[in-house]
Amino acid sequence: MNIDKSKWSKVKFGDIAIQQKESVDIETTSLNRYIAGEHMDTEDIHLRKWGIVGDGYLGPAFIRKFEKGDILYGSRRTYLKKVAVTDFDGITANTTFVITANEKIINPRLLPFLMLSDGFTKHSIENSKGSVNPYINWKDIANYEFSLPSKEEQAHLAELLCAADEVVEREKEELTNIDTFQTNYLKRKYEDVSQPLISFSDLVDVNPRIIKNSNKELLASFISMSDVSNEGYILSKEDKPIKELEGNGFTPFEENDILFAKITPCMENGKGVITKDLTNGLGFGSTEFHVLRAKTQKDTKFCFYLSRMDFFRQLAERLMTGSAGQKRVQSEFFEYYKFHAPRLQDRFEIGERIDMLENMKWQIKKQIELSQQLKIVLINQIF
Repeated sequence: MNIDKSKWSKVKFGDIAIQQKESVDIETTSLNRYIAGEHMDTEDIHLRKWGIVGDGYLGPAFIRKFEKGDILYGSRRTYLKKVAVTDFDGITANTTFVITANEKIINPRLLPFLMLSDGFTKHSIENSKGSVNPYINWKDIANYEFSLPSKEEQAHLAELLCAADEVVEREKEELTNIDTFQTNYLKRKYEDVSQPLISFSDLVDVNPRIIKNSNKELLASFISMSDVSNEGYILSKEDKPIKELEGNGFTPFEENDILFAKITPCMENGKGVITKDLTNGLGFGSTEFHVLRAKTQKDTKFCFYLSRMDFFRQLAERLMTGSAGQKRVQSEFFEYYKFHAPRLQDRFEIGERIDMLENMKWQIKKQIELSQQLKIVLINQIF
């Protein structure tokens, strides 16, 4: 995209952005929602979560009022690029700047995108103070200088950026809809009360024995806990000779086994995966994995997706043993977990259906990443 900036005017951020400093008393205010740093996502101008005033302790910093349409900017660790446009009235901490646009100079729809630009972020980082928890002062951020076109051209650019943002939002909505459908589908289908009650371990062998390979030079895949995503994918794996892995306490597994993280917080976060494309069909990994092997391959996907369900993991969490920070799910849990399993063919079809939905979600996530990247490129071309 070629943009002629020869007629654009130099302005400072302090000329086009107005800091709002209205304070409220958290004890007496009628405002019932608040925004903390964790409620704002990196490079996302939309608020998707918030806290409710009175649900827990809010520190003395939560005194700043914001109104619908204001822009919130996290002034600490500005490299996180936390910028959000509010769609309700509420409260935030005094470390979050509450900003409105000077509409005489800038189109208000452009302002949040400017604040996501690399140039703005670079200025904010370079002018931050402190090392452990760096922060930017308003007077320093107000000095950021950039070029701005006429109001007429601003309106055109705002339409362009909002359209790019809307593409990302539609894709995220599609992802949410599929995720909701998948969760509800498995909740409805994972159990058939007309069938006998069985244990999860009736469908899988837990930590099965692996026949040792006599060729110790043979390569196998090594998968650490960090190599497994919370979403159920293998992020990476490393090939190593079996002789370097056997006898070192690593957990052995084979192609199409299920890895289930047994230690906190990995288990609660959903870490687990079906082992696919292992070198020579063999793998070794963290000692903090349980290995689950379906007694029939037709059950592998059903058992994997059931083991990832919130209600399954929540029960596992309640039955963890050990001290804080080192709690683990014991292998006996899989025998303890009982349910009315559907017939084998139904389980197979359920697993295949969920797998298809997972593949759809993966494709949409990749498209969201691409659309987000294109939006950022567009922002940086403009600003």
